[in-house]
Amino acid sequence: MVLVTRSVKLGLVQMKDAGSKSAMIENASQWIRDAASQGAQIICLQELFNGPYPCQSEDHRMFDLAESIPGESTDAMSKLAAELGVVIVVPMFERRAPGLYHNTVVVMDADGSMAGAYRKMHIPDDPLFYEKFYFTPGDLGFRPIQTQFAKLGVGICWDQWYPEAARLFALSGAEILLYPTAIGWIDEEKEEFGAGQRDAWQTTMRAHAIANGLWLGAPNRVGREQRLEFWGSSIIVSPRGEVVARGDEFEGILLADCALGEIDVVRTHWPFLRDRRIDAYGGLLNRWNDDPPSMR
Repeated sequence: MVLVTRSVKLGLVQMKDAGSKSAMIENASQWIRDAASQGAQIICLQELFNGPYPCQSEDHRMFDLAESIPGESTDAMSKLAAELGVVIVVPMFERRAPGLYHNTVVVMDADGSMAGAYRKMHIPDDPLFYEKFYFTPGDLGFRPIQTQFAKLGVGICWDQWYPEAARLFALSGAEILLYPTAIGWIDEEKEEFGAGQRDAWQTTMRAHAIANGLWLGAPNRVGREQRLEFWGSSIIVSPRGEVVARGDEFEGILLADCALGEIDVVRTHWPFLRDRRIDAYGGLLNRWNDDPPSMR
């Protein structure tokens, strides 16, 4: 008997800020066309793809960058997905209602329809990453999105540091984890901590792929924006943790064939899901497992 292994070609796009929404949509469209011409079937853009990273300060004017769904960006990507017959993962600054904004991903299926959406759940508040000022935490949970080519678990940047999120995507049937990202160096930290920061990020991505037996792609921004230098270095990782494609610090695309049949092979050799002690993990629902304070 001949076994047919499902395989999809994944493409990641890493771009720098082009100065306007229209220019970013045009640049993204060109890279997507390039990736599709090389066989990519699922193409993921970077976090907040259609503009600058807005969170380096708490500036009310930055809310003008947001748009509703559907809107200019989703309309353009929907038409492009249908034209090329590809899935496009579209991260953007969502204006949901007056005073209610999200860091969101919309997944356009290969026929141009919206396959699903995800709103960033973990919202950071660090120097030059003041996201709590802008974004309401997501309310769509960690639900994979079924597309014509694969079932995608899509998180966004800060979500990628949480093993709980990756596990929940996996337990709901995700075949590829995607983490569109905006991560980079602060000038005064780069010399001392820069190499370690980037290594920690890529190590964490590999760990998620291994622990869950999944393919993983993480596209990152490139270029300097004010005080942040986005380091690119986008990666595609196999279920064994192998980095099968790695980007540099310049604009471009990454491509890799993802043999989805390897998921079962890896999970039967490394049966982490089989051996989970689901009866013993209640403590994960606590903030910290210390003794309750004395009432005396």
